[in-house]
Amino acid sequence: MEAPGTPRPPGLLAGGGSQGPANPAPEPKQVPELIRLKRDGSRLSEADIRGFVRAVVDGSAQAVQIGAMLMAIRLRGMDLEETTALTRALAESGQRLEWPEAWQGQLVDKHSTGGVGDKVSLVLAPALAACGCKVPMISGRGLGHTGGTLDKLESIPGFTVIQSPEQMQELLEQVGCCIVSQSEKLVPADGILYAARDVTATVDSLPLVTASILSKKAVEGLMALVVDVKFGGAAIFPSEVQARELAKTLVEVGAGLGLRVAAALTSMDTPLGRSVGHTLEVEEALLCMDGAGPPDLRDLVTRLGGALLWLSGRAQSQEEGAARVAAVLDDGSARDRFQRMLAAQGVDEDLARGLCSGTPARRRKLLPRAREQEELRAAADGTVELIRALPLALVLHELGAGRSRAGEPLRPAVGAELLVGVGQRLRRGTPWLRVHRDGPALSDGQRRALQGALVLSGRAPFAAPSPFAELVLPPPARAPGEPQQ
Repeated sequence: MEAPGTPRPPGLLAGGGSQGPANPAPEPKQVPELIRLKRDGSRLSEADIRGFVRAVVDGSAQAVQIGAMLMAIRLRGMDLEETTALTRALAESGQRLEWPEAWQGQLVDKHSTGGVGDKVSLVLAPALAACGCKVPMISGRGLGHTGGTLDKLESIPGFTVIQSPEQMQELLEQVGCCIVSQSEKLVPADGILYAARDVTATVDSLPLVTASILSKKAVEGLMALVVDVKFGGAAIFPSEVQARELAKTLVEVGAGLGLRVAAALTSMDTPLGRSVGHTLEVEEALLCMDGAGPPDLRDLVTRLGGALLWLSGRAQSQEEGAARVAAVLDDGSARDRFQRMLAAQGVDEDLARGLCSGTPARRRKLLPRAREQEELRAAADGTVELIRALPLALVLHELGAGRSRAGEPLRPAVGAELLVGVGQRLRRGTPWLRVHRDGPALSDGQRRALQGALVLSGRAPFAAPSPFAELVLPPPARAPGEPQQ
């Protein structure tokens, strides 16, 4: 047994934070007392957690107090009950979405813990809509070195991520999907905490990640949810063990909230696809919706979509579901839904049409473009073992693709194109990376960091493995009156 005050590993959830039963108080505790309790390793009661969330929303909690509480949770952890209570309190900080009764079996969604080059949501939401689902995707912005779905969509001129619940229902009626942000009406507490985590080094807290993801989904009234939990060098949780713990926690907390959640474990050592950066990723998402594009992106889109169609009862198996998603990518119906979503969320109809029906070269002219491009060449012969995603993302962050402060503007055209793939044989001097930048030339340090991202070996060329590792499934649904196991 741990002695009181013994530090726990960062991000620990199971048992984390428990020092005996919560001490009920006749009056709500003040924020400094709540911070002290968690700092010292005590367990917060549901009333404590609701009090803190209420203070976040009504403005009585100062920014420094919010940051202090986030760090206390990051260092001390939360147990399953605390995490469930935090998730529920965040979800109840705003309005719950209400949908027509006829939609109840159609509502599905997907969320990712964040990666480099991860543009899956841009493809999967319209693909699921084309398969007959309703997808009310409440998404987020970039956290740390990872890109955010909303930031990518906002690189398309006119796209509006703020939509009222009434507007969301209209979008689902007209298009079948929407991708929107938290607002003052929808999960406002998480919007505040999410921005604070990005600038307080608390992005990788297991209970905070769980509560942030599931609070946004709990208000959606979903039939099924798949969470893409990344592991590897550029993931929030680098080790597969940590990622699996998060996946299991998401499934368990989801079940406690009445959500049918599955969690996919996927690798994030190498960027997903060949493009990193907001406008470049929009272009690559459109390529995938052309039935083309990088195979690892298509593989992940079809696997996650197939799992959702199966979980929601719209396919007999995951394989049948994946085949249906592949079909709507190949026949253009997913791209058609994406075009309709763009137009319905504020993009000029001619621009939406040009992006979705034009050639890749035409698309690039319609989106923001960086002022300069710079290519890096391989320093030696070899086979590409790995392209490290983290150093690539960190350099792009320095160039303006990411934020150092909440609300800071981004440079949407900054990014990079991978000109080679894992498993490919290279000769010295072959261009392997094209950097799109708005500022001056890369510094020597940035160039060294990028060249260090390319890992070569002497082995024969090989087929790149799928990023998909496994799917953690929810417990089987019980029939009415059936006892719990």
